[in-house]
Amino acid sequence: MKKSIIRGSGFFVPPHIVTNQDLTEFMDTSDEWIRQRTGIHQRHWITKEDACGASDLATQAARMALDKAGWQPNDLDFIIFATLSPDIMFPGGGCLLARNLELDSTPALDIRQQCTGFLYGFATADSYIKSGLASKVLLVGAEVHSSGLDKSTRGRDVTVIFGDGAAAICIEAVDTDENVGLIASALHADGHFADTLKTELPASNLFKRLPDDLPIDDPRYYPVMDGPVIFKKAVRMLPKVTMEVLEKAGMNLSDIDLVVPHQANKRINQAFGQFLKLPEDKIFHNIEKYGNTTAASIPLALHEAIETGRIGNSGDVVLFAALGAGLTWGASLYKFP
Repeated sequence: MKKSIIRGSGFFVPPHIVTNQDLTEFMDTSDEWIRQRTGIHQRHWITKEDACGASDLATQAARMALDKAGWQPNDLDFIIFATLSPDIMFPGGGCLLARNLELDSTPALDIRQQCTGFLYGFATADSYIKSGLASKVLLVGAEVHSSGLDKSTRGRDVTVIFGDGAAAICIEAVDTDENVGLIASALHADGHFADTLKTELPASNLFKRLPDDLPIDDPRYYPVMDGPVIFKKAVRMLPKVTMEVLEKAGMNLSDIDLVVPHQANKRINQAFGQFLKLPEDKIFHNIEKYGNTTAASIPLALHEAIETGRIGNSGDVVLFAALGAGLTWGASLYKFP
């Protein structure tokens, strides 16, 4: 039976670091306020000199993952690109990434599941592999948030959270009867909560996507979030979907060696772990260094967990879990061969 096995991972973040103290120069906030509410100490943002988009960050992460896997770009059968911050309105970042990798016929699929982009993308890659449509898949999550944030006191609740970055994994089809690879996934969405986390403009549901009568700093051009609603939904739904995916896999909480959750807010992930009564060292955190990199968040954390030896030995089981805009949420279980 074909199983989806991770052969390599990679990441890239812009070199420019923005600390919490740096943010106090243009908004009413403080290092203590940000740390207490989010657990974030710093984030990476592009600069004017970088002049790059999500696909450019993705290219760097993809090259590292390909190198780790021992693959060449031409080995790829399929590219899945997850982002909420595409370089341009269209075409999608997957095509731009393929161009950067000097590919001229490899199929590319863009998905817009925001914080759950990695989960949806991994499940999609697994389906392609199990159906025989692909044997080697590149899954990338990449975001450039900083160029679209309201960098004023009005937007601080959202702006302090987000960072720029990209991460990628190479997934290969392996014929084996062992219970390894992507074991199970559980994915959900509820559009009734779409307004709790969104960027409204530009919008095709208007006669003009960029209305003439709006100032350039209209709040609808920037992301907005109902923090308390998102927090409550995450703390409730993440444990629920975790138990769902464990049941699908026929496994127990005790079988999990490490939880790699979406890095949206350290308090959410701590509450998630406490609800499940998981030891604190079983949950991986790196939000303090990168902030919320949305679609890049889980694969970036996975890459660091592997590189630091927290996970990756034969038989290790990792749980991925996320909730974000949509609302979408889900969980996946992966076992290293």
